[in-house]
This record gives sequence, C-alpha cells and structure tokens, in this order.
Amino acid sequence: MNIATGTKTEASVYTPAPKARKISINQVLKYIAIIFVSLMMVLPFVWMLSASLKAESEIFGFPIKWIPETLHWSNYKDVWTKVPFHIYYLNTLKIAVITTVLVIINSSLAGYAFAKIKFPESNRLFFIYIATMMIPYQVMMIPQFMLMKELGLVNSHWALILLGAFNPFGVFLFRQFFLSIPDELLEAARIDGLNEFGIYWRIILPLSKPAIATLVIFSFMHSWNDFLGPLIYLTSDHLYTLQLGIQHFITEYNTEYALLMAAAVSAIVPTIIVYFLAQDHFIKGVASTGIKG
Repeated sequence: MNIATGTKTEASVYTPAPKARKISINQVLKYIAIIFVSLMMVLPFVWMLSASLKAESEIFGFPIKWIPETLHWSNYKDVWTKVPFHIYYLNTLKIAVITTVLVIINSSLAGYAFAKIKFPESNRLFFIYIATMMIPYQVMMIPQFMLMKELGLVNSHWALILLGAFNPFGVFLFRQFFLSIPDELLEAARIDGLNEFGIYWRIILPLSKPAIATLVIFSFMHSWNDFLGPLIYLTSDHLYTLQLGIQHFITEYNTEYALLMAAAVSAIVPTIIVYFLAQDHFIKGVASTGIKG
C-alpha cells in the first residue's frame, strides 16, 4: 500500500525470457540422414511417375528430365484401352477386398479364443500355429496347389481368396492386442448375460480398431501386389489380376516402358488410399502387439 495516497500498488512480476532451444550437431546429422534416406526411397516413385508421362524415346535419356517438356497423358488412356485393364483392376479389387474381410474375421475370432478363452494346451497350440510362419512359401506351393486342384478351384479366384483368408500373423496380432484388454471388462459383460460371441462382437471388436487397421493395410497390400499366387492358379486372361495383366506390356521383342510405368502408377493408387484411410490407427496397432506375452 502506498502510505502517501492510501492506494495499493501492484507489484511488478518478472517473467524470464524463454531460453532458445539448442540443437545439437547429432540431431542435425540425424535429421539430415532421415531426409536423405526418405528421398532415396521416394526417388524411384518420382521417376516412375515422370516416366509414365514421357514418350518412349525420352524415358532413358540422360541427364534425367524429371519434368517432361510435353506431358503424354495419352499413355494412361492407352493402358486402359490397349488391354482389358479395367477387368484386371476389378479382379484384383475383388480378391483383395474379400480376402481382407475374411482374414479380419478369421484372425480376430482365433485371436480372441487364444487370448481370452481358457482351454487345454492353448499356448502350445498357439505356438504350433505361429510356427507355420517360419515355413517358406516355396515349400507349401505344391501341397497347396494339389489341394486346390482336388477342390476344383484351379483357374478360379477362390483359390487365392481361400489361401489368403487364413493368416498366422493376423492371429498373432489380434491375440497380442486382446491380451492388453482387461479381463475384468469381460467378466462384467458375462455377469450382464453376454455370451462369448456377444462379448467378441459388442466389446472386443469396437476396441480393436488399431489392430484391425494394421491388418487391413498388411492384408490388402499383400493381396493387391501378389504376383506368384495368380501366376500359379490363374490361366485365363479374363481372370488375371493387375500383376499379371501388366505383363502384356512386356513382350519377347519389346517392352513398352511408358505404358508399363503408367500401368504401375494406376495400380498403386488403391494401396495409397487404403493406407491413408487407416494410418490413424496403424502405429497404435503395431505398438500394441507387444504389450503382453
């Protein structure tokens, strides 16, 4: 209080100036390394996009012209008209979507059983099932082909769909994620009268968006980019997937690189869309697989 005037005076408050953040040399080098590696990974895709808009004679010119002087958009038109590219696109989309839906259902049900339902030798059975991931695909090709042949599914999309619908990695992913869900939550649901399927459908699945998003990305990209499977099981041109259909631009005597690059750019669009739609939950799903063992 000011004695002379009888009024209160406000004390001045000193606020220190924020300190400038120091960036160490190690951090600078780390960011430079990350940027360099990222550019090296993106560079082939940039070249592919650039080549898809060039004339055939300009693709392998040196030095590389990243931005063509004349953009040949007709390359994309030729891709869709010279071959039945739309049929290959729809075939691949059909296989990838159905396979992804089935693998989500199968893997989540099996993961729930291994994580939350107690039955004899569950851990040993889970270990044996996961151990099949260590068997190379080349070892299983002939037995799987003989099985599909006996079922009459050779030269059919269902051979690829059924073989892709069961994924040990998906079961492992869901089991590890479900182990992080408290058992008390499930016990409360059982007390309220829910059966096991009701718990799985109403409680477990709504909490499993990160794991679902992760497996959707992995499963969809694997089915979409699969080349060896369609090569083994499909013989009719109208059943071909994109990976086989693109081979039409590679002949014995000539390769149409401009059309090949345009087809490749068109083929990667759905995988990019799926990744961006599911990326919010992707990292959470990968991180949650190792919370409990």
